[in-house]
Amino acid sequence: MRIHWPRRVFAQVLVTQVAITTGVVMLVTGLFLAPLSHELDDQAMRRALSIAQTTAAEPGLADQLLSTRPDPSGPVQAEAERIRRATGALYIVVMDTRGVRWSHTETDRISERVSTDPSTALAGREIMQIDIGTLGRSARAKVPLRDRTGTVVGAVSVGIAYKSVRQGLISTIPVLLQYAGAALAAGVLAAFFVSRRIQRSTHGLAFADISSLLDEREAMLHSIREAVLALDARGRIRLLNDEAQRLLELTPDAVGRALGEVLPPGRTAEVLAGRVDGANLLTVCRGRVLIANRMPTGDGGAVVTLRDRTELELLGRELDSTHGLLDALRAQDHEHANRLHTLLGLLELGRHEAAVEFVTEVSDGHRASAEQVAERVNDPLLSALLVGKSAVAAERGASLLVSPATRLPDVVVDPRDLVTVLGNLIDNALDAATLVEVELLAEGTTAVLRVSDNGPGVPVAMREQIFTEGWSTKESPAHRERGLGLALVRRLAERYGGAARVTARAGGGAVFTVVLPEALAVRQRAEVGGAQ
Repeated sequence: MRIHWPRRVFAQVLVTQVAITTGVVMLVTGLFLAPLSHELDDQAMRRALSIAQTTAAEPGLADQLLSTRPDPSGPVQAEAERIRRATGALYIVVMDTRGVRWSHTETDRISERVSTDPSTALAGREIMQIDIGTLGRSARAKVPLRDRTGTVVGAVSVGIAYKSVRQGLISTIPVLLQYAGAALAAGVLAAFFVSRRIQRSTHGLAFADISSLLDEREAMLHSIREAVLALDARGRIRLLNDEAQRLLELTPDAVGRALGEVLPPGRTAEVLAGRVDGANLLTVCRGRVLIANRMPTGDGGAVVTLRDRTELELLGRELDSTHGLLDALRAQDHEHANRLHTLLGLLELGRHEAAVEFVTEVSDGHRASAEQVAERVNDPLLSALLVGKSAVAAERGASLLVSPATRLPDVVVDPRDLVTVLGNLIDNALDAATLVEVELLAEGTTAVLRVSDNGPGVPVAMREQIFTEGWSTKESPAHRERGLGLALVRRLAERYGGAARVTARAGGGAVFTVVLPEALAVRQRAEVGGAQ
């Protein structure tokens, strides 16, 4: 029967950990038994040495050795047997300087030479060893026997049965195995709980499945056109797909870093960090209009998806501009129709001179208004915007005035940015007021745009809030979100290194001021004058 290696991760971890635990327990048990055997041998030899030293120190033993003959019933044998029975030694042999036994457990061996070399002890040195003698293998010790003057007159050899040493070792094995079994059981139990946790974390998948899922996830994340950003419980980025890098203008090394390190302070960082509640949250990041949704994960982190609404927002604003243009054209159509009817009446009445005078007056008025704007604002896009917004204001029953102080003769680096800023400010003002005044100034290469109105104004407590993405007091049209105009204005100003702010207007209303450094490229004044 073939044993198949388990496929699932938790099963492989369990089998591996059980195998490792078993091997470690067996190794530790073996490493413990090896020194234990040596320790028991050493203890037995030291016990034998202690008995031998005690026997050699017995008073009168040396005198009895010198004054009697080796005899099974002699005093040396009797004393040795007394000590042997008291200590449980295998044998106690007392010998003379020739190595002849004066005592032995087997009395018939008395008067014979010992079976092992006694020269070390007879030379006055103690010795311990494991050796084989007439009674078999034993742990033995030999010490010199001295008389009252310290002269070596013999030796004492004591043996401890090695079988008792081995039995001591064997008796410790069951206890040791119990401890090893308990350690193995604890290790297996811990391995089981670890594997169960891994099973829950991996949902019972195999390594091959996890690898496939990772490959599929990477392919999916980097191919979709929606930005995906994953955060851990500490707010650090742990996943960032290509679209997220593009929209947030981040690099791959942002992974592992906190949001505050890679994104500037503001609403975008607040939304991504989860400090703003809600779905489809609107934010502006580095000039892009984004829709963010945040979903918490089980480990305390979150996954944030971002959709780019910049193009849709621009289309919405273009649609608004088109509607405004249509309104302006409709207003002009009504105005031209009224003037044509007036002209037709004058002609039918035969008042030709009055008709000529009426046509001249109307055409001169329009030409003077357009030329006045063109003289003060050099860029054709900005001039056209002001003329068109004037018509829209007239249709709404409001007035749009260009301040006499307006002077913007220099070349605009990117007219579209100024059109965006000025258009948003004028639209907001026309929604709230009947009188709007526009002032454009050039201070070196810095453009200053100021739009004031006679509306209700902006309370002091709300002067920062109105520049927040998504904030608006008006209902959103169907094709786009409200609350982006002033946010885009501030973002554009910050991109140029400038600022956007709102203050109160003398007599009531609000004044919006936007400063755009390096927005102008100064031309030679002579060139400007020559062009005029």
